Amino acid sequence: MKLDKYFFSENIKTLFYALVIAVFIRSIFLQPFYIPSSSMEPTLLVGDRLFVTKYSYGYSKHSFPFSPPIFKGRVMFSEPKRGDVIVFKTPADNRTDYIKRLIGLPGDKIQFINSNLYLNNNEIFKSRISKNDVIYCGNNAIEVFTFEENLPNNKNHKTVYLKNYSFQNSDLFSVPDDHYFFLGDNRDCSKDSRFLSSVGYVHKDNLIGKAQFIFFSSDKNIGYFFEFWKWPQSIRFDRFFKKIK
Repeated sequence: MKLDKYFFSENIKTLFYALVIAVFIRSIFLQPFYIPSSSMEPTLLVGDRLFVTKYSYGYSKHSFPFSPPIFKGRVMFSEPKRGDVIVFKTPADNRTDYIKRLIGLPGDKIQFINSNLYLNNNEIFKSRISKNDVIYCGNNAIEVFTFEENLPNNKNHKTVYLKNYSFQNSDLFSVPDDHYFFLGDNRDCSKDSRFLSSVGYVHKDNLIGKAQFIFFSSDKNIGYFFEFWKWPQSIRFDRFFKKIK
């Protein structure tokens, strides 16, 4: 078999162009993410794979692979809305990706009092919709109360609290200019902006994008991605192309 002398060079070019197109789409339009923790249950489950739109809040160096210092600040910035589920780089290392729900905007004051969330001295209304749910905190199954929380901009979403309300009171958090305050929907099992040394207030330049919908989901307790023989039991078909609220 005689190979064309341009065979290798043409294939290398094809692979290069494909890589450039993939990086362009990932940086400008959509990026897939995998959910490895239970901090956003019941909204997001371990094993969910979702798409994040990169253009929702404009672009910073963190919009691109490996966060290259190609420019400073944020361009084409659009203000995120309270209640958005957002992927961001943690301020502690500017490297780790977290996904949480946006609760506090610049200038807001946030505090937990008797396990109730207060925003600018007003209690965030929540109504209990279930008292018998079981979700995960790491590898442990926990019994929780499930609430529907109503934010001031009329954004509604589900949150869960341990039945003994382990996180009851907090200091008063004052969100600085150009920063945001995030919480996990699994309120007693989430490392978020309440933990100032590890997450804290998130600068707008650290925002990566808005979580839009789940495109694939598998249950890690049944099987892992490469255990093909367990796929029929582990795949959560009811979560395919599910919009994230």
